[in-house]
Amino acid sequence: MSQTETTWSARLARYKGPDLSRSVWQLASAAVLFAAAWALMYVSLGVGYWLTLLLAVPTCFFLVRLFIIQHDCGHGSFFRSTRAADLVGSVLGVLTLTPYHYWKKTHALHHATSGNLEHRGFGDIDTLTVDEYLALSRWGQFKYRVYRHPVVLFGIGAILHFFVRHRIPTIVPREWTRERRSILWTDVGLVAGIVLMGTLVGFRSLVLVQLPVTLLTCMIGVWLFYVQHQFEPTYWEHDDRWAYDAAALQGSSYYRLPRLLGSWCRLKQCGASPPDPLSTSWRGGTRLRVSLRLKTPGSYGLSGVVFFRPPLAPVAQGGPRPRESVMRLTGRNAHMCNSCPTAPRGGAPQSVVAARHATRHQVCTERET
Repeated sequence: MSQTETTWSARLARYKGPDLSRSVWQLASAAVLFAAAWALMYVSLGVGYWLTLLLAVPTCFFLVRLFIIQHDCGHGSFFRSTRAADLVGSVLGVLTLTPYHYWKKTHALHHATSGNLEHRGFGDIDTLTVDEYLALSRWGQFKYRVYRHPVVLFGIGAILHFFVRHRIPTIVPREWTRERRSILWTDVGLVAGIVLMGTLVGFRSLVLVQLPVTLLTCMIGVWLFYVQHQFEPTYWEHDDRWAYDAAALQGSSYYRLPRLLGSWCRLKQCGASPPDPLSTSWRGGTRLRVSLRLKTPGSYGLSGVVFFRPPLAPVAQGGPRPRESVMRLTGRNAHMCNSCPTAPRGGAPQSVVAARHATRHQVCTERET
C-alpha cells in the first residue's frame, strides 16, 4: 500500500463501519416509499395513463435508491453480517434486474482495475485511447461512435444490458459457479414475482406500471455509472504506473445534485460520499459527510462529455496530439502543481483545479522524481 493510500485510509477510517439503525431505516424507508409510489401508479390507471407515467419519475428514483443499497450490500458496508447483506442484496437484485453475486464480483474487479488501461472491461463503459481509436477502420470508428451515442448508451444499450444480458448465466466463466447460480435464481425470482403480481393486479396493469419505472431506472443507472468515471480530465494510467488511491481520488466524480436529491442519494457518489473505488468497506449506514470535490462534472457542464465525437479517451504520453474532433482527455499528462506548470486541459474552473491540486501534488512529484 502506498504512502498516499495509507494516509487517505487513515483519515477516512472512522467513516468505514456500518450503523445498523441507519441501515435498517434507509432500507425500510426506501422500500416503503417505493411500494407506496407503485401503489399510487396502479391507482392512477383509473384516472389516466398520463398520470401513471408522471408518477413513474419519483417511483424510479426510489428504485434507484434500492439499487444503491444493493450496491452497498455488495461492498459489505451496509450490514456487518455478510449473510444479511447477501440476503438483502439478492432480494433487491430481483427488483433491479441485477443478479447480486454476479454484480458483487464484477464490481469488485472494477474497483481493483478502474482507470487501468491494461485491465479495462470490468464494470465500465468501453473506452478507447486516441491511438486505439485512430487505428480502427472507418467502420470500427463508426461502430464506436454509435456505441457511445446517448440513444444507444443510455437507451437501447441500458435496456439490453439489464433486460437481456443479466438474464444469461453464460455471461460469466464456467468456474464462477456462485455467480451463475445467482443469475439463475434471480431469473427464477423474477418469474415468480411477475406471476404473483400479475395474479394480484393483472398482467396488463403490471406491465403498464412496472415497465416505465424499470426503463427509467435502467437509463438513470447507466448515466450515474457513466458520469462516475467519464469526465475530463479523468484518470487513466498504464499498469506499471497505475495507483489504486490515485485512481479513486482522481478518477471518480462528485456529482453535485440539488439538495433534496443529494440528501436522498447520499449513500453513494451521487450525493456526498468519497470516490467510489477508494474503499470497498464503507458507506451503508455511516454518517458520512466528507466532500471530496475533486471532480465536479455537474458544476461545469461535463465539459469533456461530447457524445458525437469519437472516443472519450486519454492522451497517451509521448503520443501524437489528438485532432480537434477527438476528445482531449488527459491521463498521466494531467498535472497541476508548482513543479508542473502546465495546467490540465479541459476547461474546468479554477475552483475545481485548485481542489484537484491538493491530491495531485504528491503524485506529480513522485512522477517527476
